[in-house]
Amino acid sequence: MTDDGKRRWKGPPKQEKQTSGRRMTERKIIAYNAKDESSKRWIERQLSDPYVQRAKADNFRARAAYKLIEIDEKANLLKGATRVVDLGCAPGGWLQVCLRRGVKEIVGIDLLAVDPIPGAHIVQGDINEPEDVEQMMQGLSGRPDLVLSDMAANTTGHKQTDSLRTAALAEMALWFAGEHLVRGGSFCSKVFQGGATPDMQKQLKAMFKTVKHVKPPASRAGSPELFVVAQGFRGKS
Repeated sequence: MTDDGKRRWKGPPKQEKQTSGRRMTERKIIAYNAKDESSKRWIERQLSDPYVQRAKADNFRARAAYKLIEIDEKANLLKGATRVVDLGCAPGGWLQVCLRRGVKEIVGIDLLAVDPIPGAHIVQGDINEPEDVEQMMQGLSGRPDLVLSDMAANTTGHKQTDSLRTAALAEMALWFAGEHLVRGGSFCSKVFQGGATPDMQKQLKAMFKTVKHVKPPASRAGSPELFVVAQGFRGKS
């Protein structure tokens, strides 16, 4: 990379070395075949998943919409909610659920671009960036009474690492809720198996009147995800 940001061609790649009688190109082919096999299994799982079929029939953007529906049925999260923030809102399934359940003002933010949804104010940005948050909050007439987060880090395949990374995102969402929620408001966030970390659990109990964990049926049996539901925000300390 040159100073002006342009890439400089470095000539043809060096000839690959043979190792154990197998060229590196053959290893790549094997890796691609493994990836194709994984993709094939994912497609087969999607085709046989009843929630995927329901999402298509109900015109939801993702099967994850049913996770929020089932959480709401257990915790009445959306009952009476008028201003809602959805953190990590892509592709928009949770926004759709909120609108269909009567939420008047709904805003969302995600690092990924999200196709517009009538009635939702969506920002492509980062909740760690004050300007992005300010732009998102312009879609609300006041403090939110519900903060949702379905954020999850890209998985690495290492359970402990994935759990820690998702826990960090849940704690980030909790910090946001503590800064913006109206008194009496609610919070719902994805966490991984084992639930909220001890430190986060301690914070939640100090900030909210009730705290519980929910495993909605739409969450696949093999998935380690849980959702923490906290209600009755005591107010910003």
